[in-house]
Amino acid sequence: MARSTAAPPSPAPRDADAGDPPSYEQALAELDRLVEQMEQGQLPLDRLLDDYRRGAQLLAWCRGRLEAVEAQVKLLEDGQLKPWSGA
Repeated sequence: MARSTAAPPSPAPRDADAGDPPSYEQALAELDRLVEQMEQGQLPLDRLLDDYRRGAQLLAWCRGRLEAVEAQVKLLEDGQLKPWSGA
């Protein structure tokens, strides 16, 4: 009986450019999940790279949101209520 040398099918590729999350809280939850999976050390190399890219994307998005909120708070603290255009 011959052994098969074919590799097991890899999971479907993840879209590293999945876009912006609907909310800051959901971005943090996804980021936490990605970090947890990476720390387990059980991901295939390609998946690890995709997840790392997505994590970097989420981190940059979260930082941008925090900076926008911080700028709005500074305006409010100065007594200058201006419309917030943070998208």
